[in-house]
Amino acid sequence: MGRYRILVATGASLFAGSHNRVQLWLVGARGETELELQLRPVRGQKEEFEHEVPGDLGPLQFVKLRKHHSLVDDAWFCDRITVQGPGACEEAAFPCYRWVQGDGVLCLPEATARLAGNNALDVFQRHRETELKERHKIYRWATWKEGLPLTIAAGCEDDLPVNMRFHEEKRLDFEWTLKAGALEMVLKRVYTLLSSWTSLEDFDLIFWGQKSPLAEKVHQRWQDDELFGYQFLNGANPMLLRRCTSLPSRLVLPSGMEELRAQLERELQNGSLFEADFILLDGIPANVIRGEKQYLAAPLVMLKMDPSGKLLPMVIQIQPPSPISPTPPLFLPSDPPLAWLLAKTWVRNSDFQLHQLQYHLLNTHLLAEVIAVATMRCLPGLHPVFKVPPLPSTSYFIQTPKKGNRPISYDTAVSTGGGGHVHLLRRALAQLTYRSLCPLDDLADRHLLGTPGALYACDALRLWEITARYVEGIVHLFYHGDDVVKGDPELQAWCREITEVGLRQAQERGFPVSFQSQNQLCHFLTMCVFTCTAQHGAINQGQLDWYAWVPNAPCTMRMPPPTTKEDVTMATVMGSLPDVRQACLQMAITWHLGRRQPDMVPLGHHKEKYFSDPKAKSVLNQFQTDLENLEREITARNEQLDLPYEYLKPSHIENSVTI
Repeated sequence: MGRYRILVATGASLFAGSHNRVQLWLVGARGETELELQLRPVRGQKEEFEHEVPGDLGPLQFVKLRKHHSLVDDAWFCDRITVQGPGACEEAAFPCYRWVQGDGVLCLPEATARLAGNNALDVFQRHRETELKERHKIYRWATWKEGLPLTIAAGCEDDLPVNMRFHEEKRLDFEWTLKAGALEMVLKRVYTLLSSWTSLEDFDLIFWGQKSPLAEKVHQRWQDDELFGYQFLNGANPMLLRRCTSLPSRLVLPSGMEELRAQLERELQNGSLFEADFILLDGIPANVIRGEKQYLAAPLVMLKMDPSGKLLPMVIQIQPPSPISPTPPLFLPSDPPLAWLLAKTWVRNSDFQLHQLQYHLLNTHLLAEVIAVATMRCLPGLHPVFKVPPLPSTSYFIQTPKKGNRPISYDTAVSTGGGGHVHLLRRALAQLTYRSLCPLDDLADRHLLGTPGALYACDALRLWEITARYVEGIVHLFYHGDDVVKGDPELQAWCREITEVGLRQAQERGFPVSFQSQNQLCHFLTMCVFTCTAQHGAINQGQLDWYAWVPNAPCTMRMPPPTTKEDVTMATVMGSLPDVRQACLQMAITWHLGRRQPDMVPLGHHKEKYFSDPKAKSVLNQFQTDLENLEREITARNEQLDLPYEYLKPSHIENSVTI
């Protein structure tokens, strides 16, 4: 006879409890027993019971549960079940963290991470094989657009697996903010009906509502060359800038510009010449919005870093050379102010396009979806890599406004909408290399290591280092040599599924198709965690600061790029910038996407407890300590800065891609 104490924890989200009765069984190595209790789980509650068991069950292996229902299947979100056995037995944990639906029997294995074995009689081996078979039926690949990463097979929210949908609070918040944004747009449109739209100051008429303190500074200083250059280092998109090792071949300097050439070559020799090339946009078809043609450009901007660390633009070529225009005009800071301002505005518009599609949608959201689906298809819950956050926290990876809301907003407000975004994404995928997703490699390839004032680069490297230490700590607990890594069939299948299937033969761009060592596994897993947490934070949060003042990052341009400097007037600038409707839509969407989420879970502080091993818990505790130390360092640094960089403060980074 033994007494067992059972603790059942129900999730705290809306409707997580259930009015249905839940039946439980304990399964041990030497027997199984049905518990004489029938729960009715209560939201956010931990319910404790004791049960006498005749005989010795041995070490607990599973908790089985079944939710009965008569008329209504009232889903239950079970967090975890813990069981304290008789005597001095250690508490056994059985993580769930999913919705329980239907009336089938669900088996929850004990939380100890286990690698796959070859023993067909092993109960855990049979469980993991059964689990993956079921997951393959639920998590299926589909093609959104040819030439793009695969996505989950779901046409709408109701088609998604139940555990990948928003919780009710998240869904309600998402819908409420969309309605609030729509109402704000209507009010702004009404407010501007009787007003002119002929000068830059007219944008003040809609610059109210939800905005950040940094957005106010952008509003005041957006025309300054210093702020223009700063954004390439620490703005919403710090991923395009690179230090020059030679003058770009597309930069055609006509006769009469020998002095400019000498200046560029002097900066090049000093290692202080930088470039941002938007050639990926060349030839992308522009949108047509409400019958009005929009325009795109593929600018090249050359910048220098002065001795004080300021990054300043030197010359802008709005379009690359072409047979029609073999020597495109170059715009300089010494040009008429409105001509120079319009040239910079074209650069900022182009940056908006690449940021949203290449570096935000593709490099974080779509990549995270591939990682999430591959994880669910290839790694059972018992696998140690499955237990590394944010990999099991896949609830919102696939809920992002990707196939639905995001293209709709592009079609109605953005110059790459109407199909151009698909062409651009295809080009961007062809350039998506494994190295570009790893900060140390990416920054080295862009020759930015050690660049003064590069706060994104500094913080990204620190976070990569901390994440890598955490990943290595977990991996080395379960993989005691390279041969163990090579011999793990589930791990190897996961790698192939990401590279060959989800990312469409990405081995051609440096992604691995197998893991041959601990170091290779650690590096890849660090990339996955970093991309889904820190990198998304760096790319997503800046929208609220840098895009709220529309002239600083216009979503579309309504006139073609200027070919002369003397003819640029205020009417040209205002005729090029978004109209009232487009500007209001840009402000509403970027606030909706960039705002801090009310259910935000900071990096490393996830509530899910998948590991039961004390050593694994110790590794997580050290990860949290390292993040807290970095938080203090960034806070102290930012106190000394006029423009604090906070996108990679650990407390600001979500534990997974959520929107």
